[in-house]
Amino acid sequence: MTGVRFLRSMILASATAFASPSLAQSAPADPSSPAPDEAQGERADQSEPHGGLGEIVVTATRREQRLQEVPVAVTAITAEALGRSGAADLRNLTQVVPGFFGGRAAGVFLPVIRGVGSNSISVGDESNIATYVDGIYQGDPFSTWTDLVKIDRVEVLRGPQGTIFGRNATGGLINVITPDPKFDFGGLVSARAASVETGAGDYNLRGYLTGGLSDTLAADIAGIYRKSDNFVDDVVRGGKAGGYRVVDVRSKVMRRSGSGDKIVVVGEYFDRSGSENVYQPYDDNTAGRAFPGAILPSKPWQFSTDLRPGLRTRRYSVALQTRFDLGALNLETTGAYAHNRLFQATDSDSSNILLATFVAPKITSEYYSQEVRLLSAAPGPFQWIAGAYAFHLTGDANFILSSRTTPSQPLLVRTFDPLLKTTSYAGFAEGTLEVVPSLFVTGGIRYTYEKRSFDQVVNGVPLFAQTARKSFDKVTYKGTVRYEIGHQTNIYATYSTGFKSGVFNMTGSAPVAVNPESIKALEGGIKSDITPWLRANLALYRYDYKDLQVTARDPLGPGYILQNAANATIYGGELETTLAPTDTFRVSGAIAYAHAEYDEFPAAQVFIPRPTGGNVVSQADVSGNRLPRTPRWTFNIAPSLDIPLESGTININGTLFHSSTVYFDFLNLTRQDPYTSINAEISWKTADEKFRFSLWTTNLTNEKIIQEVRPGALGTDLRYELPRRIGAGVEVTF
Repeated sequence: MTGVRFLRSMILASATAFASPSLAQSAPADPSSPAPDEAQGERADQSEPHGGLGEIVVTATRREQRLQEVPVAVTAITAEALGRSGAADLRNLTQVVPGFFGGRAAGVFLPVIRGVGSNSISVGDESNIATYVDGIYQGDPFSTWTDLVKIDRVEVLRGPQGTIFGRNATGGLINVITPDPKFDFGGLVSARAASVETGAGDYNLRGYLTGGLSDTLAADIAGIYRKSDNFVDDVVRGGKAGGYRVVDVRSKVMRRSGSGDKIVVVGEYFDRSGSENVYQPYDDNTAGRAFPGAILPSKPWQFSTDLRPGLRTRRYSVALQTRFDLGALNLETTGAYAHNRLFQATDSDSSNILLATFVAPKITSEYYSQEVRLLSAAPGPFQWIAGAYAFHLTGDANFILSSRTTPSQPLLVRTFDPLLKTTSYAGFAEGTLEVVPSLFVTGGIRYTYEKRSFDQVVNGVPLFAQTARKSFDKVTYKGTVRYEIGHQTNIYATYSTGFKSGVFNMTGSAPVAVNPESIKALEGGIKSDITPWLRANLALYRYDYKDLQVTARDPLGPGYILQNAANATIYGGELETTLAPTDTFRVSGAIAYAHAEYDEFPAAQVFIPRPTGGNVVSQADVSGNRLPRTPRWTFNIAPSLDIPLESGTININGTLFHSSTVYFDFLNLTRQDPYTSINAEISWKTADEKFRFSLWTTNLTNEKIIQEVRPGALGTDLRYELPRRIGAGVEVTF
């Protein structure tokens, strides 16, 4: 009921007028810019290669601004580019965004950018890579699993975001930007089907419809049904597991006044269920192999467990976004409410011998946020933004952890019923001054106050005499200098800071929060359209990263512990290029280097393999080791060729991605060897552009790519990415 009351008050407070663009389409600095819907259509056209490079407009600074003028490393991927790359959800950005790793743990999306990322799956422990949809913060780990239904583009900002975006983020942010409703009737329907290498099917049905309801009111609805059959062989019972089914429905209602003011109400329902949390031993390392009757997988995409895996996530959310044109400035508000519920059942030793299981009949979270912003709107040498932000989350769960060391022992069953709450307030301001022609100086500051509380009940008995509480506050800031060498070239330098407050461990039994983590970042770069057909953007960076919050498996069972690593130094760079010599041929590519090592981590919890299976749990000094999920080198290249015909256009495109070694643990014992992944597509679009037919493949060479590794006392297990898929698709636009 708290969320319902909040939503009601939010609507009443914001409905005094009907305002303009949603957060993702922030106000242009120039009042003479096109109306919001017109600008949106113009952006979509500009992002396509209609001769030369074209312009891409992003909202990385909370304003519409040319990508080449934004003094921060940001990659913007259009809807068409995402579709061609084979990306179905945000995790697949790994193949197109330099310095990005789309990690996961069971049903939780755990991105890493430039070595900074979280591996916690606890409610109340938000990722240090913030995820937004239309600028709306996704407030817990289970909300960040976002399927790409109908989008304009995805913007990925690299580096700490400690000033103007909703929540502090030490590593960067992802903003998925969806289209606003149109007053002209239109839409699309697309269907794709594929055969997975292991014999399963993969299906994807999407639809989008938009149109005007009156002269001032427009609405849209987007929906997806996505299903992957089970593709991992069960070597114990026969059959398969590992598949999933997704239903996602999202709708916007927009009212726009004659002056351009606008109000947008958004609603979404998301349901994902299946058995994706299926694991197999890494190098046969499971304690179960030591006992009679043990059966082990002999190749990738197999599993042998005593517990059938299961995973389900349901989410519904609503949001209200407004913009008021007040002349010399704009007033914008964003309010949102979301409710999540998760079920999970996982075999913790990944063997058919019953040694340990993790079952969560219920993990729920409810959160709401409200942000108010004032932005300068008149042209001039000084542009600014100021605002306030509030966020509240309540999370509770029921865990059942069962464990024993041998099959002859009775199971030790423990139940955990934690309750966590987070309340956060922040105020922020940022301004950019054109000191002299072509020289811009930006300064930003943010004050954040957070209060967290934690209660834990184990086997029905409260562990703490009173609620554990901890509060944190921090001032973060940034300073940027940008010099415009010419209209086509900018150089910049930025010093920024980021902060993530301390958190409690939902599966833990101690009323102690880990320390906050903080980061200081220096970045410099150059963005240049060298010729009308060649664009090159270079960014170099260095991070001083302290008190990293890291998660490891509990040595006493299938739960998790949370601790602070000491310090790390990260430095590297990324080069992104786009070559568009003709209207019909374009190549984009990127290369990234990241040197990410622990400076000090003297008491890391580590897992050392036993000869008989399982791991010795110990502590070790891992100073000098590589940070997990951070390959030293990655590169991608994506060519696209259009072949015009009288009947339409044939397009041939592909994406090649290569990664060097990826480590998954503190000791650097578990790893994914260097690999190359190739996606490709050939399509034909009719001359009237109403129909598009395609043949496509992902993971063409059927690489065995490790998605996730879980070291623990009873063994080390892993999950692979999907094997090769070959499919066909059709899309109808009207």
